Amino acid sequence: MSSVSTADAASPVDVDAGAEPRPASLEVRMLQAVQGTVGRAPAATSVARGLSHFGEHALGWMAIGGVGALVDRPRRREWAAVAVGAVGAHAASIVIKRVVRRRRPSHPSVQVNVSTPSRLSFPSSHATSTTAAAVLMARATGLPFPAVLVPPMLLSRLVLGVHYPTDVLAGAALGAASAAVVVQAEKKFGER
Repeated sequence: MSSVSTADAASPVDVDAGAEPRPASLEVRMLQAVQGTVGRAPAATSVARGLSHFGEHALGWMAIGGVGALVDRPRRREWAAVAVGAVGAHAASIVIKRVVRRRRPSHPSVQVNVSTPSRLSFPSSHATSTTAAAVLMARATGLPFPAVLVPPMLLSRLVLGVHYPTDVLAGAALGAASAAVVVQAEKKFGER
């Protein structure tokens, strides 16, 4: 059955062919709110797409970790941990996506503004790898990377219409947990 909106794109009502209208879920209404406010800013979609491309498959974070390891020899291990943590977090999110199998937003009032490599959304891999990388970069540098990097990436996934709010929040939690695992592994198996 296909889903059709009975009103304009901002309507919080969803109708299946031949069925009574049903209200959009709270998460869909939150996506509508983000896309109707932040998403309308002149460069919001372009910036969100740039973040999306940078974070795809954790490649941007791997590159930062690799460059950091090359140029900052005293903290080489910490920078390598950024790359390892981002990749590990990304891998963990993919495994969870395949188990949970939650579909990406498809409500007619949610505008999808970027292509995705899969139709699965929980948790957000971008949120997961970004949070892991940001936490580990903060550890390497002492700078507040999580506060600066995580909120824009999470918000960008909503602006682009490819995740529900709980997808990005779960991704951030998984990313923080992944970073903690990397730190613990480094303590246990690091220099002996």
